[in-house]
Amino acid sequence: MKRLFQLVLMVSASLALTLLCNSCGYKVTYNLSGGSIPPEAKTFSVAYFPNNAPMVAPTLSNVLTEGLRDKFSRQTRLEQVEEGGDFAFEGEITNYTSNTSSVSSGDYALQNRLTITVKVNFQNAVDQTLSFNNKSFSSYADYDASQLLIDVQDQLIEEIVQALVNDIYMAAAGNW
Repeated sequence: MKRLFQLVLMVSASLALTLLCNSCGYKVTYNLSGGSIPPEAKTFSVAYFPNNAPMVAPTLSNVLTEGLRDKFSRQTRLEQVEEGGDFAFEGEITNYTSNTSSVSSGDYALQNRLTITVKVNFQNAVDQTLSFNNKSFSSYADYDASQLLIDVQDQLIEEIVQALVNDIYMAAAGNW
């Protein structure tokens, strides 16, 4: 009985809060991916992210650009347009480096770390206060030092780009 009372109380409180927010005219749509997209936003656009890092991986620009497009296509109700979306992204890859991340007691490299950094400009046409320019996002993945980067970079790029795309998504759509 106590459990039923708690459930009824929680549902009533949620309903009251929803009615209060709607009556004040404040409306934000939440989805299960952790983002919030205002109902007025209808479209998004992602410009090609050129690779301007000193060291270049040939597939990185495409993987990043398509990953961001795919994330917004799959996890929001926004429609993709070529340019000028209500949520508009552009930027560049500024860093792609591999460095030693772990050394043995005999000064031998045990692990290396591939790090990718991107700068993103995000324009929110619905609420300009949520826009940002030249915001830097960085992520990395470690790999065994006995492996050559060329042999593992495609897998590492996929892993790192997924983390970068999630961070960019949350910065743009997770404004809570």
